[in-house]
Amino acid sequence: MGINDYLLFMIEEGASDLHIRENSPPRFRIGKRLVPNGHPLPLEHLEKWMAKVVDERRMKKFAEKGEIDFAFDFQGNRFRANAYKERGRLCFAIRRVPSGNLTFEELNLPPAVKKLASERRGLVLVTGTAGSGKSTTLAAMINFINENRECHIVTIEDPIEVIHEDKKAFITQREIEVDTESYAEALRYVVRQDPDVIMIGEMRDRETVEAAISAAEMGNLVLSTLHTVDATETINRIIDFFQPHEQHQVRIALASVLKGVISQRLLTCKKGGLVPAVEVLVCTKTVSDYIVNPADTYKIKEVIEQGEYYGMQTFEQSLMKLLVNDMIELDEAAQAAENAEDFLIKLRQSGFLVNY
Repeated sequence: MGINDYLLFMIEEGASDLHIRENSPPRFRIGKRLVPNGHPLPLEHLEKWMAKVVDERRMKKFAEKGEIDFAFDFQGNRFRANAYKERGRLCFAIRRVPSGNLTFEELNLPPAVKKLASERRGLVLVTGTAGSGKSTTLAAMINFINENRECHIVTIEDPIEVIHEDKKAFITQREIEVDTESYAEALRYVVRQDPDVIMIGEMRDRETVEAAISAAEMGNLVLSTLHTVDATETINRIIDFFQPHEQHQVRIALASVLKGVISQRLLTCKKGGLVPAVEVLVCTKTVSDYIVNPADTYKIKEVIEQGEYYGMQTFEQSLMKLLVNDMIELDEAAQAAENAEDFLIKLRQSGFLVNY
């Protein structure tokens, strides 16, 4: 068996990730478990496969740096991969990228996500840890805009994960180090490309954050991701990219352009596969005021908890909905909650845990 056989196994078994290390059995992530299956592959096989799917420029970079990101297609499926070295051994972490045509309903995302994707301007952020489904949610948002709006969508990615074909929208997908030097460089020129929607794969540094806020101020809808666990941390992380003497002005700018924050955690679904627990922040006047005033920023969670009218929900409220709809186990929900004991108390108070 070779890597292509393991990729087929991923597709058939619904595995999200494949880990390969030379001369070690491959491992597949099915649900949340990492399961060994298959025979070790020698270095020669791995190098031959890599040479087929990775272009010459990236191969040169791998020889110099020892690690690269890349994406490839196989059997009508899209995969994202990272090649790296571990104690001198060649390794791959390969993730299957879900279809770009998935709907919000198919992904079990709350209605507020569709509302945020319908915004015409401003900044919308999708956050969560690695492997929490951020890219999938962004792809669904781009697909929704593509199907419903005559506009120009520009994506800046490293690498391009989901390939989008033009529908109602005209889509330009640019890849770092292939079509442009960096996120910051691409964003420096993007406003001259007549965009309506700009999708930034990840906000990694101050320059990118600054350019994203600026593009939103100019009237574009800007979508991006951050590796933060909830809305409050997201706002604090953005502010922390800047020097203390700059932060008040950044707070004012962020409060004026932010439309919402979608924070995700993936849980094991009782019916199989994974389902997201989603915190949603919609930027109301109160939220804007709390962003501007650092002494009040911590109160944003209270606004989310009381903001059902606007489509807001906390992680705990999302977990409760998943439990009521019999989509996850109680233990899974308690482990995902910020405070398991407090969460169980709320469940008892709601009457859900009458006999717990």
